[in-house]
Amino acid sequence: MLGTNKGHHTMEYVRDYVVFDLETTGISCNKDKVVEISAIKVIDNQMTDEFTTLVNPECPIPYYATRVNGITNEMVKDEPVFEKVLPDFLEFIGDMVLVGHNIHAFDLKFIYRDCDSYFGRIPSNDYVDTLKMARLCLPELSHHALADIAMFYGISTEGAHRALNDCRMNQAVYERMGEILPQKMEAVKRCPKCGNILQHRNGKYGEFWGCSGYPECRYTENA
Repeated sequence: MLGTNKGHHTMEYVRDYVVFDLETTGISCNKDKVVEISAIKVIDNQMTDEFTTLVNPECPIPYYATRVNGITNEMVKDEPVFEKVLPDFLEFIGDMVLVGHNIHAFDLKFIYRDCDSYFGRIPSNDYVDTLKMARLCLPELSHHALADIAMFYGISTEGAHRALNDCRMNQAVYERMGEILPQKMEAVKRCPKCGNILQHRNGKYGEFWGCSGYPECRYTENA
C-alpha cells in the first residue's frame, strides 16, 4: 500500500505477515542498488507463497558484494530492472505487516528511496525488525546477526546471504522469538506516544530513555 507516510515500527508477534530481504551492491542506501529481492507470505503461521527475483542494478556489482552474496554481473545481466520489479513486490505484500532483519536501518531505506523515486509514494506498511526484537529477547547473545540467532535456535544457515534463504531463516527465527516475546515485553518501559519500547541511552547531557521508534517517534524522558 503506497502513501505519503512510512508505516510504524512495532515490537510484536503477528500471525499474518510478509518477511522480506534484499541483496544489494553495497551498504549505502544513497548510492547502492538492489540486485535481489525475496519475500515469503505467512498466513496463520504457515508459509503460503513466495516472491523472489534477481534484479539488474544497471551498474557493475563490486567484487566485495559478490563475495558476500555470490551474485555476479553475469547472473543479473538479463534480469529486470528494479523499477519493473517493484510493482510486483508491492502487489505481493499488499497491506500486510512486514518482517525482516535490520530492515529499519537498511532494507526499508532502499524500498522507500526507490518507490519515492519511481512512483512518488512509499509503502505505509507497519513492520517488525527482528534485529531489535532479538536484542530484547536474547540479550545473552553477544552478536545478533541473523545467522547468530539461527544457530542459537538450531536453525540451518545454509545458503545465507541469498535473499530467499535469508527470508526462510528469518521466518523461522521470528516464530521462535515470538514464543518468548510476551514475557520479555512485560519487563520493559513503553513509549506513551507510540507504544514502542523505551531504550536506556547516554546522550550529551547524560542518561535518558528514548523511543526505539526513533526517528519517527522522538519521545524521550529523564532516566
